Amino acid sequence: MKVLLENLPLLMPLIVIELVLMATALIHIFRHPNYRFGNRVVWILAVVFIQIIGPVVYFLFGRGEEE
Repeated sequence: MKVLLENLPLLMPLIVIELVLMATALIHIFRHPNYRFGNRVVWILAVVFIQIIGPVVYFLFGRGEEE
């Protein structure tokens, strides 16, 4: 527990970046019905459970064409 408290100032920016990426990706998933690969459920699971990599992969490969 002591180690976690000592490293918390270093981890906070990473936690904030991850939460912002996840929230942005989830908002985009719910607002847009088109995806290049997969469907809405697959992307929601990827974004939520594959922490930082999931949202990045969604924005690189999963985001569909804008209407």
